[in-house]
Amino acid sequence: MSVASHGFDRATVPLPGEIRQFDFPQVRSFDLDTGLSVRVARMPGLPVVSASLILEAGETGVPADRAGLAVLTGDALQAGTARRSGAELAEALERVGVGLAAATGWDATTVSLGCLSERLVDAVELMAEVVGEASFEKEEFTRIRQQRLATIQQRLMDPRRLADDAAAHFIFADGVAYSRSAGGTRASIGGVEREQAAEYAASHYRPAGAGLVVAGDVDPDAVARLAGPLLAHRGGEGVARPALVVEPRSRERAVHLLHRPGAVQSEIRIGHVGVARSSDDFFALSVLNTVLGGAFTSRLNLNLRERNGFTYGVRSSFGFRRHPGPFRVATAVATEVTADAVREAMSELDGIVRDGPTDAEVQAARDYIVGVFPLRLETTGQVASRIADLIVHRFPDDYYATYRDRVAAVTTADATDAGRRAIRPEEMAVVVVGDADALRRPLEALELGPVQVHDPEVLLG
Repeated sequence: MSVASHGFDRATVPLPGEIRQFDFPQVRSFDLDTGLSVRVARMPGLPVVSASLILEAGETGVPADRAGLAVLTGDALQAGTARRSGAELAEALERVGVGLAAATGWDATTVSLGCLSERLVDAVELMAEVVGEASFEKEEFTRIRQQRLATIQQRLMDPRRLADDAAAHFIFADGVAYSRSAGGTRASIGGVEREQAAEYAASHYRPAGAGLVVAGDVDPDAVARLAGPLLAHRGGEGVARPALVVEPRSRERAVHLLHRPGAVQSEIRIGHVGVARSSDDFFALSVLNTVLGGAFTSRLNLNLRERNGFTYGVRSSFGFRRHPGPFRVATAVATEVTADAVREAMSELDGIVRDGPTDAEVQAARDYIVGVFPLRLETTGQVASRIADLIVHRFPDDYYATYRDRVAAVTTADATDAGRRAIRPEEMAVVVVGDADALRRPLEALELGPVQVHDPEVLLG
């Protein structure tokens, strides 16, 4: 039987279907007497509950000489408590079927868990113990600190991570926290003792200014009662959100080449200071970046991958944080085509700023963002993560209820204007990790700015 007899025509690309209705779960809010903010999204019929405790303990507020302290403190949370050793804590979590993890970023430390709905009480009690009674036992803390130091050393040996860290260094001015790796340096972490981590936890892991998010088939009022004792023993005022003045290292374009003798591949980063998550241009820039380098069908990918075959993939992104994070283009290419790839990437940046996106590109980008939005909210964990953003950035509870409408409202003019405000090709820091002996002259021939060669160990070690 032929394919045609079934009504299929494989020579014709199928048209996209209509965008389906999607309603973000309704969020109920409670502000407790302790200062803890509680957000609950009831999702009936789902057996797994996800909970996240968002603490005002991000790396942005850590001084440079203790860079990485917030990350190290979060890493050490599961090393044991005043009641249990690390092994006993792991057994207790396993016994009630709780998966618990801590992650520290620039804006906050988030302790998350997943469990069956009937074990939520036990799970939250264990979360409270982990966060409020962490012991930072000396031997375990030393082991975790050594793991963090090994991770820092690995970053210096990994070209991809090295390029990320070098790009941050050259994008942001000295003194701006974003100019360094969030995990710190060997010098800043090597001298941290358990007492300093304990002091950091005691001063930053407080209910005031913190938030608890729970998503799943739960009763919101019961969750609010359950959250009452969470960190209540650490009352008082919370930690003030750190003020950060973000300045660029330079406003003049330059090329920075980190020498890796004999490298057959180059890591390329091109960027400058971007915008904050709270920017009025957020939705327009999300659409614009999808056109430029945020999707497989983007201009950058069609140029560098499909047309020229320089790379397996290239992406552009805005690091949306409370304060202006980096705007970056990132890719990896063979040494012999490195200069060509940089030239083409800069050409695409110039073009998107000069001419803006087309109506067809904007429509496709809008449809893509609107279409994938529900696919990224299929689990309680994904929903809890989105609601956690509301707390981190102080957005209203209905923010995601109108998210797709605000994306769909972005016009070509909106995307063009936002791109011209946020992307400045003449200020780009071009960072290349590769063989300087083979790359210096081809990069100089591009005439993008002075080409400076750096020793990675001296620059970032």
